[in-house]
Amino acid sequence: MYRCRMALVVLCAISFPLGLHAAGSVKTPAELIAAVSVATEGDTIRIDEGRFELPEPLELPSGVTLQGAGVDKTILAPTKDRTAPTISLPDPEMKLEGLDTGAYLIRLQRDSRGVKISDLTLQGSQLHGAIFAWYPRDLELSGLRVQETMWSGVRTFGMKNSKIHGCEFIDAGGRWEKGKPGTKGGITGGAIFAIWMADCEVFDNRFLRTRPQREHEFYGIKVRQAKRCRFHHNTIEVNFSLELPFENDEDVEIDHNVLHGTVSIPKHAGGPVPESGRTFHIHHNWFRDSYSIEFVRNGVEIDHNLFDFDPLKDHGNLISGFGKAAAKGPAVFHNNLVNNPGRGIIWINEVFDQLVVRNNHIVTRTTATPRIEGLFGFNPQCDFSTIAIKDNVIECIGTPRPLLRSAESYQATIENNRLQNVSDAEKLKNPKANREAGLEAPLQFSCGVKGERTVDGWQAKTGR
Repeated sequence: MYRCRMALVVLCAISFPLGLHAAGSVKTPAELIAAVSVATEGDTIRIDEGRFELPEPLELPSGVTLQGAGVDKTILAPTKDRTAPTISLPDPEMKLEGLDTGAYLIRLQRDSRGVKISDLTLQGSQLHGAIFAWYPRDLELSGLRVQETMWSGVRTFGMKNSKIHGCEFIDAGGRWEKGKPGTKGGITGGAIFAIWMADCEVFDNRFLRTRPQREHEFYGIKVRQAKRCRFHHNTIEVNFSLELPFENDEDVEIDHNVLHGTVSIPKHAGGPVPESGRTFHIHHNWFRDSYSIEFVRNGVEIDHNLFDFDPLKDHGNLISGFGKAAAKGPAVFHNNLVNNPGRGIIWINEVFDQLVVRNNHIVTRTTATPRIEGLFGFNPQCDFSTIAIKDNVIECIGTPRPLLRSAESYQATIENNRLQNVSDAEKLKNPKANREAGLEAPLQFSCGVKGERTVDGWQAKTGR
């Protein structure tokens, strides 16, 4: 009898037009739990304004829409007596065995299709995360605020053809060792932590860390294998913006983001290059940290970005590679503006071949340290016949900087660069060519959530 009454709640909820919450919304946690328990494909469950405390995960089946009255109006949270054991953190990352799927506020049924969740605040300071989904298809998360979760905000396995957009992730993750929150060197979660995602889009999301404690260090977007995915128009204000260090990534586009932290894409020996020829295309982003891109990866194109750094924070090489296994490339770095690099532009510990650096404009200024090393550091065992630095404008204002760090590097093709105050210029052949040096066209684009910043040359302004 109780189940029948609650079925009526769902029918009521789905029979009213969008926005008529007074008559068409669930109003209590009990009504919400009951409505979800009888929901079937095509149902929309609208949740009224208020705080809804849940003693267990809401488990959504395929085709169900869960919609609140707005992020400032409808809040889902665990009951005060509900806690998730931390002994299983960090979770196993790459396997389901040992992963506590019940430690989330919302859990989708396995292999669900077409679930939509929107217009809610999800709070989970006692839980591993807000949303867990395993092998979902056509999932859409929009208009959510995910706040204060222990490990990750949204945790997925095998997500395909899905979208996450218009969301805020605030302190949505943490750094953990077994049962020890905040341990230095622990494994870090992600606001969005996806295993095997394909044909997905993540856009117009904001990622913030407001608390300095180590348990709230987290990655913005953490992915273990992405194929044909696009991450764009996000504003990510955490120390690692995106981390995608896995085998067989292909055709991943990272564009029009404001990135306050590192984009990490390394793979042993650079990883395989797909048939398309491209693993990552990183373009039209505003990078704010001098340790911008963690390498190495084969099949990468990095272009039309503004790398804009504080000379007092000179801790990083713009592109850094720390491995030992030789990588065959290719990679191309072109048409970027680089303002105030720290240690340098590219430093790669391992052998890396087939690298082209062209048509960039680089301006160095005296840094806090100050940095005096060469702007490019390559392994002496590289095949320098495959490395070219050409058609760039490089200006060293204040402290002079050499272009290269090792004697072997002078075997690379160095051609048609316009150099100012570069201390090893006399060692460079650098023949002129009948081509313009520097950017091939002015750098202008919008970036961040809904294009909140406009890059116009060296300037990044608020608004379009």
